[in-house]
Amino acid sequence: MLELPFFDDSHRGLAREVLRWLGTRAQGLRTVDDETRWWVKALGEAGWLRYAVPAPYGGIHEHLDVRSICIIRDTLAFRSGIADFAFAMQGLGTGPISLFGSDAQKRAYLPAVGRGEHIAAFAITERDAGSDVSAMQTTAKRDGGKWAIEGEKTWISNAGIADHYIVFARTPELGERSYGAFIVEASTKGLSVPEQFDVLAPHVLGTLRLDGCRVPEGAVIGDPSGGLKIALATLDVFRTTVAAAALGFARRALEESIAFTTKRQSFGKPLSDHQITQAKLADMAVSIDASELLVYRSAWVKDTIGGRVTREAAIAKLFATESAQRVIDDAVQLHGARGVIAGETVERLYREIRALRIYEGASEIQKLIIAGQVIAAHTQQGAPHA
Repeated sequence: MLELPFFDDSHRGLAREVLRWLGTRAQGLRTVDDETRWWVKALGEAGWLRYAVPAPYGGIHEHLDVRSICIIRDTLAFRSGIADFAFAMQGLGTGPISLFGSDAQKRAYLPAVGRGEHIAAFAITERDAGSDVSAMQTTAKRDGGKWAIEGEKTWISNAGIADHYIVFARTPELGERSYGAFIVEASTKGLSVPEQFDVLAPHVLGTLRLDGCRVPEGAVIGDPSGGLKIALATLDVFRTTVAAAALGFARRALEESIAFTTKRQSFGKPLSDHQITQAKLADMAVSIDASELLVYRSAWVKDTIGGRVTREAAIAKLFATESAQRVIDDAVQLHGARGVIAGETVERLYREIRALRIYEGASEIQKLIIAGQVIAAHTQQGAPHA
C-alpha cells in the first residue's frame, strides 16, 4: 500500500497504526448488538472515528478524507468484519450531515459520533425500493410547522441500536420527483423497529417503521426536495470505502492461503510447491493489486480533484467486491475440507464478502452506472474518428 503514489505524508503509517491497535482488542461478545456497540465505543476512544467526521466538529481533516477512511476500512476488514462495519456506519450514517448539513446539525451530531458516544444509521432502502431509490414510498409532509413521516424502511444497518437515523422520504408537495433527507432521533414518537434479521455475516440489520413520526424543520438536511442528490453524493463517497473493505477481506484470504499451503503437505511436498496452487496464489495477488490501484485511485481523485467521482467509485466497488469474492472462494478451495468448517477464518471471510456485492449498489447497478458514465463522456467529447 505504501508504495502507491496516491498518499500524502499523513497517510503513511496509518494502516500500521490501526493494525497495531487492533492487536490489543478483544472480540467475541455475547450478541452482535453488544459487539457493535463495543467496537463503536472502542474506535471512538482510540480516535479512529475522528476520521469519519470533518475537523471543525471533532474530526482529523477539514473535509472527509476518503483515502484515510479507505485505509482504515481496508485494515479493519483484514482483522474483523464487524469492526469494519461499526466504523463504516458511523461515517455513512452521518455522511449527509457532514456533506450537506447546517452548522447547527453538525454541532449537534458529529462530535458525539466521532467520540463513539452516538451510533448513526442511514435509512434509504425499502422492500420494493433497493437499487431503484426513486421507487421509495415513504413520504414526508409538512404538518403544523413540522414534518410528518410515514412509511417503512428495511435492511437498515444499526436498526434498533442507532441513536439517530438519516431517513429519506418523498416530499410530494414539493414536486413529483422530490425527496427529502431527515434526521430522525431514535426516541421520536412513532418510530419503531419491528424486526431484526439474522444475516449471513452477522451484523445489526432490521426494519424501521415510521408511523406519523413528526420531526422539526431543523431536522431537514439541506433542501427538502434535494434528498436524492444528497443520497447519491453520500454514496459517491462511501462506495469507494466499501471497495476498500473488500480489499481488506481479500488480503486476509491471501495471507491465510499462503500460511496454510506452505505448511500443508500433499504428495510428499508442501501444497504451495504444486504449480496449480502457485497459479491460484498468483491470480489472487494480481486481483488484490488491481483492486488496490482502483480503490485508492478513486479515493485520491475525490480528495484532490473533488466533485463527483461516480465513475471511479463504481469501477472500484464493482471490481474490488467481485474480485474479492473470487479470491476468497479460491482460498476456501485451497483449504479443502477445513475451508468449510464454521469458525475457520476463510469460512468467515466467505460469508462476509457476499453482502458487499449487494449493498450500497449491487454489482449489476454499478455496471449500469459505469456504462452511463462512459457513454456520456463519449457523447460529450465526440467520437475520436468522427
